[in-house]
Amino acid sequence: MAAFASRAPSSPISLDAATAALKNATLGDRAMPPPPNMPLRPPAPSPGGRSGAPGLSGGIASRRMGKPVPKLSGMDMGLHNAGLGSGRPNQDQDQHPPRRIPPSTFSTPFANFGKIVDPSGALNFNGKAVLHAQGVDFSNGSSFAINMDQLHLDEELGKGNYGTVKKVLHKPTKVAMAMKEIRLELDDAKLNGILMELDILHRAVAPEIVEFYGAFFIESCVYYCMEYMDAGSLDKLQGDGVPEYVLARITGSMVRGLKFLKDELQIIHRDVKPTNVLVNRKGQVKLCDFGVSGQLEKSLAKTNIGCQSYMAPERIRGESQNNLGTYTVSSDVWSLGLSMIEMALGHYPYPPETYANVFAQLTAIVDGDPPELPEHFSETSRDFVARCLHKISDRRATYAELLRHPFLVGDGQRSVDMPAWVEKAVRARDARIRNQIQAAQNAMS
Repeated sequence: MAAFASRAPSSPISLDAATAALKNATLGDRAMPPPPNMPLRPPAPSPGGRSGAPGLSGGIASRRMGKPVPKLSGMDMGLHNAGLGSGRPNQDQDQHPPRRIPPSTFSTPFANFGKIVDPSGALNFNGKAVLHAQGVDFSNGSSFAINMDQLHLDEELGKGNYGTVKKVLHKPTKVAMAMKEIRLELDDAKLNGILMELDILHRAVAPEIVEFYGAFFIESCVYYCMEYMDAGSLDKLQGDGVPEYVLARITGSMVRGLKFLKDELQIIHRDVKPTNVLVNRKGQVKLCDFGVSGQLEKSLAKTNIGCQSYMAPERIRGESQNNLGTYTVSSDVWSLGLSMIEMALGHYPYPPETYANVFAQLTAIVDGDPPELPEHFSETSRDFVARCLHKISDRRATYAELLRHPFLVGDGQRSVDMPAWVEKAVRARDARIRNQIQAAQNAMS
């Protein structure tokens, strides 16, 4: 712990020191050494650890021994001051009263990077988490040793607002991983998102959450490695709609994952949608993408969080009125219900005319009737979705109530060949992609 504390600057950072810090963070012609005075802890063996990533569970072992885990937030990590701020200190403060100088005329990005990138080139969030070229160390004692030299880069899996995801092979263990690359920027929301996702991933050990293998920081980029889900996201697998028995199995995993986040970590996901639900060829279903998640007591940020298309009505009304108290767990329950209908239909459930018009879409969510499952679905499944999509948030079901609902109770008593469904869905997806490519080539010829 003392090593973490010693990394936090105890005095204002000069422009020269901050400039040196940025250079250390961006030089690409030499490898970054581990931070001084903080020897990298080798990953401890993880008794009873999960299969699939041998040798990568140094932090998991310590988590399972019951060590206290702090809850990280942008405020207590000092991220609220990570934006453009003060510049060079006034050398004549003793002789003259301090004079406020507009940031736009005197501050530099070098000074601000110096607040979080220390002279060794490590990304230091006030000691709560320290990322360097050889891995990441958390203040609760968890350490994950992984670096770029151990990884063989493969195909690109996707891009998003927060970075690029690539498939990589961890050479020492021959384990395939998904590596997210995020370029460091002087943006409070982005810095908060990085720390929130790292915090959740390293603490969230559950079958319904993607597994975390480690993170590191080099050349102004944060990289973190997660479990590779080889079938991809549900939005690409739903095709023309998933059958009811598959929908029940997927929904059960989503509800258990969301309940775990709420009960064990006091976290609201805030971006529940098919894109953020991953599947592997074993038929396992897991939640991902926690960059906009938040603590329960900090229910709604001032920014537009998550995807508008899956927002609950009270969330849309609250944000339009800058009401910070409108986001609760029940808003994620609404997003769950809407995602279920999309998976059942194979497309977004609100009318097509709302797709290209955000105002029309949000108006339909707030003022229109909630969508329903198709009529060929059972009354039990339709009742389950209706309990998720009640327009009055207090009347929506809780996660515990959803797990006791006959729709999910019946799923637990049923055998479902998920690997077979996944294989069929992957073949259909690949065929659609080939047809789209062929159609594009024909259009150009």
